[in-house]
Amino acid sequence: MRKFVVTAALALLSFSSFSQLVSLNNDEIKKLKTQIKNEKETQKLYLGFEKSALNYLTAQPNPIDTIRTEGLLKGNPKKEKTRLALADMNKIFALALQYRITDDQKYLNKCVEFLGAWAKINKPNGDPIDDTNLDKAIEAYDLIKKDIPIADKKQIEQWLTETAWAEINSKRMKAGRATAINNWNAHRLKEVGEIGYTLNNQDLIRWAIDNLKSHININLYPDGTSLDFKERDAMHYHIYDLEPMLKLAIIIDRANGANFYTYESPKGSSVKKSVEWLIPYINGEKQHEEYVNTTVKFDRDRARNNEPGFAPGTMFKPDLALPVLKLSVYFDRAQADLLKKVNNNEANWQMVLDEIQRDSKYSPNK
Repeated sequence: MRKFVVTAALALLSFSSFSQLVSLNNDEIKKLKTQIKNEKETQKLYLGFEKSALNYLTAQPNPIDTIRTEGLLKGNPKKEKTRLALADMNKIFALALQYRITDDQKYLNKCVEFLGAWAKINKPNGDPIDDTNLDKAIEAYDLIKKDIPIADKKQIEQWLTETAWAEINSKRMKAGRATAINNWNAHRLKEVGEIGYTLNNQDLIRWAIDNLKSHININLYPDGTSLDFKERDAMHYHIYDLEPMLKLAIIIDRANGANFYTYESPKGSSVKKSVEWLIPYINGEKQHEEYVNTTVKFDRDRARNNEPGFAPGTMFKPDLALPVLKLSVYFDRAQADLLKKVNNNEANWQMVLDEIQRDSKYSPNK
């Protein structure tokens, strides 16, 4: 595989004029403000979010040099240390969004403090299962990138750029390795794509799109099943594979790119078919016993470690598919009723944000 190098010029480029595609854009922020002002349910949910954002103003960043979650069992000290550090991600996003809602500089300053601390300390290692945890930081930067000081911008953009190229250049991406074609690659593509669109880095965008096409062809099957389902015998991993592909497909759609939900590979596989294959297991028409025939040792190790949900024969629970439903309804509104049913008709703040983003897709002005 061709080896890519991050040049200083590439790492330090600023794209402050580029619109938000990964996070809420200006029109969506305006709509959110209107809903907070006029809709009681949104007001109620916002009060909880507002309280959390206010508390984060006194919090201190807790960056970690290397994120370590992949391949580690629950209780591992490295995994626990990472878990505590990753609590920063929601704080970073909340501070960024609250700044956009209120235009209060103190939220921007605190968000930049957190992002700067991570940019300074965290060193990418090209592991997509670890890096997938950076989503909220990337979305936060997308929200505030037009308003932060140039020195901070350079440092943060260099960190994000290095993270993306570490994924592309990783030994885990080499041909012949399972991690080049299974769920690892789906998360790799999503991470590279998110960063590419946030920074308007056309090299990263093209790489993500080209490799998404090949991933759909290799990883998904025409009958709707996936390589990960075949290997793990678990809906859990079918979902874990589809979720990042759906996130990337939404970003590409928001950039007026191809529809990668309905896109069919040369062999006839598609994200749409793989989502629809899952639906009978979500609505209760079919059941599945998880991990009974898994070929992966780590699944058996987690079962022996008594980690919930990993014991062979555990029945698949429909609410585990919420991450896929919340994303797929962006492309297929017919799934909205199933989403509400599985979510017990409960509303939360993230659902408000997701709905605003979905509605903008069907705006007559788009």
